[in-house]
Amino acid sequence: MNEVQTLVTGRGLVESPRWHGDRLYFSDWTAGEVIAVDLDGRTEVVARVQSFPLCTARLPDGRLVIVSSQEGKLLRQENDGSLATHANLGKASWNDIAVDGRGNVYVNAIGFDMMSGEEFKPGFVALVTADGSVRRVADDIAFPNGMAVTPDGATLIVADSYRNSLTAFDITPDGSLSNRRVWAETGTDHPDGICVAPENTVWYADVGNKRCVRIREGGEVLETVDIDRGCFACALGGPDGTTLFITAAEWHDMSDSETGPVPPGTGQVLTTRVDQTPESVNLRK
Repeated sequence: MNEVQTLVTGRGLVESPRWHGDRLYFSDWTAGEVIAVDLDGRTEVVARVQSFPLCTARLPDGRLVIVSSQEGKLLRQENDGSLATHANLGKASWNDIAVDGRGNVYVNAIGFDMMSGEEFKPGFVALVTADGSVRRVADDIAFPNGMAVTPDGATLIVADSYRNSLTAFDITPDGSLSNRRVWAETGTDHPDGICVAPENTVWYADVGNKRCVRIREGGEVLETVDIDRGCFACALGGPDGTTLFITAAEWHDMSDSETGPVPPGTGQVLTTRVDQTPESVNLRK
């Protein structure tokens, strides 16, 4: 059984983990901060954007792009640390982001304002091209959450959370999406943040079931990591790519008037070593 360790604690709603260089970058949606942390737990705030959600990715040249949902903008961090408008997305409940090797940026919107209690509506995926133009490339996603592009740049995988599945699309030469299909059904799990793993597999996080799961195309479950709070997203990284980073926090009912859905200080970044053999990892505090 692998050991799960705490790298960062005392945060709010933590999301969007991305390994880059020799550090993990993640977002604290509660604080409106994008944070870098090294493997010794030293943290640095690298950007401040008051947005909820607050998801990030990297362009092929390494620059950070940030979804500022409240502004309806996709921001780009320049080498001097300043933020510039990469594209005007328009008004929507923007959520997660993924970038392919050609610089195509995919941003999804959940379709309704969950935090205000608005009635459910299906969401969509938009494409931002290098010239800053924005167009819809996929509709009817039941609460789109995490997204990832396969290493060959050929496929976009989207967490279709309310359908309990991962949905895949072929990426065409102009960045459009085609050949929509169910990549894997996830049973009773509502997949949230995802990352691509070796051997045509995906890790997904699940808030309600407090776990991360590695699944093969078609639905075979290979590994699980169970913890004591909701798992919002996960990413592979570390020097050899075999460390799974998990952003997690306690999740309460949306109507909790005392603490809100995420009690302050319960956000953590956790790590565990993973490999290609089926196993189960558990942490209960």
